[in-house]
Amino acid sequence: MAVVYNTPLTNARLTDVITYIDAGAGSGTMEVGTTGIAAVLSTIVLAKPCGTVAARVLTFSGMPRVDVAAAVTGIAAEARIKDSTGTVIISGLTVGLAGSGSDAIINSVNISIGDIVTLTSATITG
Repeated sequence: MAVVYNTPLTNARLTDVITYIDAGAGSGTMEVGTTGIAAVLSTIVLAKPCGTVAARVLTFSGMPRVDVAAAVTGIAAEARIKDSTGTVIISGLTVGLAGSGSDAIINSVNISIGDIVTLTSATITG
């Protein structure tokens, strides 16, 4: 049986996630990568504060967010979020197109070096 937290506690935990992402002087980043982040295809700078929490969902703010030039060619499958110091705060996020039900929604999962990568929305459900 899975552990289930009540809504106020879940919201508090997700608010702590925001605090950790926003720690440090700069903004956090989302790295979009291939499966297992074997290669980081794109790095997207997040807003600061990075999001808001309501009804058990952390919704990232300031969308869309854009990386103007992807670093590597590959198929996006996974993402992770780092704070401004480079510490991984969240990993294992799913990446997909609109309607896919993924945690992070981007404009294309087929990324070529130099492509513009647009993060159109991202959420984490607690």
